[in-house]
This record gives sequence, structure tokens and C-alpha cells, in this order.
Amino acid sequence: MDSKYFSIYNDFVGRIETGYLEANSKLPSESELMEGYGVSRDTVRKALNLLEQKGYIQKLQGKGSFVLDINRYDFPVSGLISFKELAQKMNMKAKTTVKKLELFEPDSFLKNDMDLAEEGKVWEVIRIRQIGDQKIILDKDYLSEKFVPNLTVDICENSIYEHLEKSLGLKIGYAKKEITVQACTEEDKAYLDLKGYDMIVVVRSHVYLEDTSLFQYTESRHRPDKFKFVDFARRSL
Repeated sequence: MDSKYFSIYNDFVGRIETGYLEANSKLPSESELMEGYGVSRDTVRKALNLLEQKGYIQKLQGKGSFVLDINRYDFPVSGLISFKELAQKMNMKAKTTVKKLELFEPDSFLKNDMDLAEEGKVWEVIRIRQIGDQKIILDKDYLSEKFVPNLTVDICENSIYEHLEKSLGLKIGYAKKEITVQACTEEDKAYLDLKGYDMIVVVRSHVYLEDTSLFQYTESRHRPDKFKFVDFARRSL
């Protein structure tokens, strides 16, 4: 068994976790690592592949290997929490920018998906979520005008859920969620700081009021290195 690659892996894990190697710093080239550790190229590549698999580095073709920010934010899967509430809970320096706010007549697909009547209109809200100096979430929300008669940029930049609950008196009940990993779109590339990533984590949610009325469909697109999606599970027989 070749344990040399594992020694190299552990060496870099220690440097990254102690902060000796900072996020976004570039690792030495394969040739430099071969010379420094006195090992073969195959051994170096095994170590780099393991570091990438475990989320410590990102290998960019033609550019080299770069250290990732290993401090990820816990994003609850089962809970219903607004971005503002999440930022406050985790003491994050966060900013929301509205790129689009429009009331429109939805197509047949969206009408069926949101269970809308023929005359029902929908708010489309596209927002960029920024944490620190990085734009890492693209939120695309669709809300039924029947339940949300008015929206403004100020409301959308603050908290839509706060507006619904405190101003409109609505009681948000539950959501059905789907999480997938997809190739980045041109829209993702235009709005987000992707740092070379070509994949994105997509959380699709259908959100219901307490009376089971479907009022919102949302698509939240996350840069994959910044979040852990967490849940609590209990075994039952």
C-alpha cells in the first residue's frame, strides 16, 4: 500500500486547518511537490485528488490547485428560515441586492406548478445574496399575487417573509424541498462570484401557508463550497 500520498494529504490538511495555508492560496505545482517530497507524480496526484474529494482544495485546469475556504455555513434543510434570519443567527455580514422585481402573467407551466387560477398573476423576484465580499447565492422567487398583493424593492432587500408575517398577517406553514447539483448557467456566471466552479447546488422549494395554500415557488442557487446542508434525523421502526 502506498502510504506516502496519505502523509502528503495529512501534511496539507494540517496546514489548511491551522490557517497556515489561507483560502485561495495556490499550492505548489506537481513537479515542485514531487521534488519536495521525493515521490512520484502518481503519488502527488493521489494526494491532491484526496484533498479535492475532502473539500480542502479545488483543482482548476491549466491554473493549478487552490485552497478552499473550509469555513462553511450550516443551511437547514428541514427548517423554513429567511436569509435575513440565517444571517442574524450566524452573525454573518450579509447583503441582498434585488436584480428584478416584476408582476407578470405566468406561463401554463408555472400556473400548473403553483396551482394558480387562470387570472392569477405572479411576482418574480431575483435577488443576489452576498456574504462578506462574495456573491454566493442567487435566489429566484415566484409569489402568488393572490396572497402577496404588493412588493417593493425595500421589502425584498430586507425580508419578504417578515413582510408576509408582520405586515400581511400570513402564517407560513411548511415547504417541500428538492436539492440537486447542476451545471452553472450563464445567469449564475453573470450574477455570482463562482471562483472557477462550474457546478451549483440548487434548492427548489414549494412553500405553503398553514391552511395548505401554495403561495411561493423558489429556486435558490448556492455556490457549492460555502454551505453545508444539515438536517436532524431520528430512526423510527
